[in-house]
Amino acid sequence: MQPAPKKYRFALINAFVLPKDSPYIDEHHVPVEGPKESRIMNFESVKDVLADVDWDFSPGALAPYGNWPVLTREEFGLASSARVPLVRAACETGKYNAIVLLGGGEPGFRESTEVARNYGIPVTACGFAQMYLATMLGNRFSVIDIDEVHNMFYYDLVVQHRLDQRCASIRNINFPLPRPGEEQAEHTTRGQRTKALRGEHSEMVEAAVAEAVAAIEEDGAEVLTMGCSATFWLQPFLKTRLAALGWDIPVLEGYSAAILLAKLFVDLGVTASSLTYPPDHPKRWRRKKTF
Repeated sequence: MQPAPKKYRFALINAFVLPKDSPYIDEHHVPVEGPKESRIMNFESVKDVLADVDWDFSPGALAPYGNWPVLTREEFGLASSARVPLVRAACETGKYNAIVLLGGGEPGFRESTEVARNYGIPVTACGFAQMYLATMLGNRFSVIDIDEVHNMFYYDLVVQHRLDQRCASIRNINFPLPRPGEEQAEHTTRGQRTKALRGEHSEMVEAAVAEAVAAIEEDGAEVLTMGCSATFWLQPFLKTRLAALGWDIPVLEGYSAAILLAKLFVDLGVTASSLTYPPDHPKRWRRKKTF
């Protein structure tokens, strides 16, 4: 007897995948091959929320700009163009009732939402999910993020989502992604995560705690979110350290937020508005768009 189909049928699509021979692939990044559970960065943080989901994982399109993680606006633009066809292909299978875009900078989110809306399928992404959930939990939120370049890209996302009045700050912990020009592996997000998971002192954890406290005390943040997906692993460390300091506030992480928001959209039976994302030949049109 076949088991009953699960209510949630999701396609999880990564932002990009690096070539097999890339020197920037490591034990924390998305491997090119292997079981789907081993290919999701931070899988331990989302395995419980995926327990009731029938899900497939796409590692994303091969990075079209080089063999390193995405960071600059140019690289995000290229990654966005490469990911949208994967979203369309997933929609065309008819297998899924939601698309979850993995990755903190959410390349191709708006374009993917436009595509999937035509199939009646909602799309969620990590920044979008964290930010909007944060507004339900407190007056203002802050973002803990990796470095100057990504900070300013994420700044644009905050404005694009019209949450600049709810975002208290973006706090820069200044630990770069492993990429050309950042050959000191120990100082990168990769090296710092390895140290922390081994139980060793991590300067990245300390910087995140210091900036989180500053966001609370100086900026008025009441909820904390994560920027780049290379910071998502910090969530349990931050929650524990902040609680020990007496700060009892929500600390959100992008993957679980995006997956749980996708479940909510499926439960509500909704997808994006056709007025926000009109089809190619809309049946109705408005004479005026107001602000």
